[in-house]
Amino acid sequence: MTTIEQLDILIRASYPIINIITYEESRVKEHLKELSVKRKRQFVTWSCTQGLINIEGNKEFKENNTTDPLEALSKINDKLVPEPPTGLGGILWVLADFHPYMDDPIVIRSLKEIADKIKTIKGKTLILLSPILKLPIELEKQITVLDWPLPNQTDIGIMLDTAIEDMKQVNLTIKLENGEREKIIKSCSGLTGDEVENVLTKSVVQNKTIDIKTIIEEKKQIVRKSGILEYFDVVEDLNNVGGLDNIKSWMLRRSKAFTDKAKEFGLSFPKGVLLLGVQGCGKSLICKAVASLWKLPLIKLDMGKVFEGVVGGSENKINRALMFAESIAPCILYLDEIDKGFAGMGSSNFSDAGTTARVIGTFLTWMQEKKSPVFIIATANDISNLPPELLRKGRFDETFFVDLPTLEERKEIFNIHLKKRKRDPNKFTLDLLAKTSSNFSGAEIEAAVEEGMFTAFDEGAEVNTEHITKALTDTVPLSKTMEEKIEGLRKWAGDRARLASSKEVVTVVGGRRAIEM
Repeated sequence: MTTIEQLDILIRASYPIINIITYEESRVKEHLKELSVKRKRQFVTWSCTQGLINIEGNKEFKENNTTDPLEALSKINDKLVPEPPTGLGGILWVLADFHPYMDDPIVIRSLKEIADKIKTIKGKTLILLSPILKLPIELEKQITVLDWPLPNQTDIGIMLDTAIEDMKQVNLTIKLENGEREKIIKSCSGLTGDEVENVLTKSVVQNKTIDIKTIIEEKKQIVRKSGILEYFDVVEDLNNVGGLDNIKSWMLRRSKAFTDKAKEFGLSFPKGVLLLGVQGCGKSLICKAVASLWKLPLIKLDMGKVFEGVVGGSENKINRALMFAESIAPCILYLDEIDKGFAGMGSSNFSDAGTTARVIGTFLTWMQEKKSPVFIIATANDISNLPPELLRKGRFDETFFVDLPTLEERKEIFNIHLKKRKRDPNKFTLDLLAKTSSNFSGAEIEAAVEEGMFTAFDEGAEVNTEHITKALTDTVPLSKTMEEKIEGLRKWAGDRARLASSKEVVTVVGGRRAIEM
């Protein structure tokens, strides 16, 4: 059932007040106008600048002195009389951007009385349009909330065809090669209708054709405006990840999981993984590499930026973010350091009126019940901040523990970073570097290679093993400064998580688990 069909049913069922959450006010109004004609109702709009306007076809009849919300509600209340036997007695009122007035107790009371009146008559419906949900507790039982979806691929395809047809009027013919149309449609997924039209027009003006790169660049800027989402270019390769062979093989086995062939085979979409472990050991890197391997869009959700001072704003932000992720599925939703976003959940009822608990509850429910192919990769460094609800079965397919790299893994990491900097690893004593970097993370190894190269550059010499060894011996690794915390993570993960590396693991002096040979 489409959203328009759902809305039609709610109107016919005499639901008194419907709050539609959307950024596409003009498009929704057009659909509502069509419904009013279909149901033989007057179509009346309101805004704080125009007041009440009765729209009949191309004609508009403005009611004076109704820009004040209370005055407008008073006029609406006066119209709440039984429908006459003939004529357009039914009315569909559409109030735009009414959410700022939801703090006024008189507005709340007026809406409540209007809702009670509408229930006793036929043919009257009040619709509120707003980009965010702001629902006072007094009106929770009177108002029905409906999220207006972003354009689907069929809708975007129609917009694309219209844009191509419009270009012919300025003597510009756009021909799309095989498969290009589908790629353009997918690249526009997650945008509003206005944004799709704008970005297609920009691409034509800039390139005299519809260019996917231009669309992606524009889309990044649009996604960034959300404040909590970031669109990533996926350029990392799985071969650039040292070690972590258990994660690699797990991901490789699911590289075709989002295809129609997998669905026909009877497989369900994988839900996601939680990567728990030591900082700087490749958790973020594996996320980017998997997106490249699976050839899926990578969207980063910053849970720390979800929370804001405006009441109801945080809940609305998480809903919009999840809606966006579903609109561009299949995709990967990346939650970096999720433990920081979930910190303080237990005491939030006292510190923020329960906002944190509600936001996290919304997210957990979505994780459990989502049907769209959104694969979640969440990383965490501190297990103590994660609520038990997140770790229960059904949220993630697997929990991996990412430990410090072993001797062989460190050799592999040195090999990768030297090649990245256009150096031949065979000219370096990798065995010595790997032994010297015992208990170092991958990020610390990379930093040591960089430091060694800076030292060599300052000396006017070519970087060698000694330069990097000196950088390693001058570094105090995180494993020493955070030894107790890291050991606590290892103990927790011992029988609760799958190891990211298949290397044999033992307990050795100093708490180091991986064999050093």
